[in-house]
Amino acid sequence: MPSSSFYMLLLLSWLTLSCTVTLSDVAHQLILVNNCNHTIWPATLGGAGHATPRDGGFRLDSGGESVVDLPELWSGRIWARQGCAFDEHGKGACSTGGCGGGVLRCRGTSGEPPATVVEMTLGTTLSPLHFYDVSLVDGFNLPVSARPVGGSGGCGVAACEADLNVLCPGTLEVRREGRVVACKSACLAMGSAKYCCTGRFGSPTKCKPTLFANLFKAMCPKAYSYAFDDAKSLNKCRASRYVITFCPPQ
Repeated sequence: MPSSSFYMLLLLSWLTLSCTVTLSDVAHQLILVNNCNHTIWPATLGGAGHATPRDGGFRLDSGGESVVDLPELWSGRIWARQGCAFDEHGKGACSTGGCGGGVLRCRGTSGEPPATVVEMTLGTTLSPLHFYDVSLVDGFNLPVSARPVGGSGGCGVAACEADLNVLCPGTLEVRREGRVVACKSACLAMGSAKYCCTGRFGSPTKCKPTLFANLFKAMCPKAYSYAFDDAKSLNKCRASRYVITFCPPQ
């Protein structure tokens, strides 16, 4: 009869194999850092055909960090929600960036604009390069940066480090309890093809930056200010880890 030590070795071997199989699915990691002086609720959304990690959302207290594991060739977006309150069933509401009608776990639903969004495409079947940016196309709620850890192929920093709420034009303001908590994009506020780069304005030659886009760009030169702001805002790299910092130090 095999000894107890044999069964222990067998168990350890099985656990090691299990961990290896699980970890083999992890190709990239996002390290989310909350440098804000308040709690936020990060949210994630996989693009079409891509998984939504961490069930779409979780709580992250001030000063906290959290690691999000991602598979190879992942594409999606990350943003932060503010001023949230959820019950024991994960139902509630947020003052900015809420999803799914007010749920903790977004589970494939997008955030309610305005919100500062990190967009990432971590390789495709045609290219191993990663593309990432910080977008103000859906407006702004808080500063954020996306920075690769090491890597090769360019590896710039995507960021909107300034607080746009401070200088948000009155027509774009979102107020809660008498204070500005978010700044709409011109597209969201005006809803016209000219500001949204749609219809006959749906090309880089027809859609040019507006006064509002220029204001966003002046304050956040490393972020997308409007739909066709690729040349100055889209970053490329090839790294295994990226640090996404909410309220990054300036």
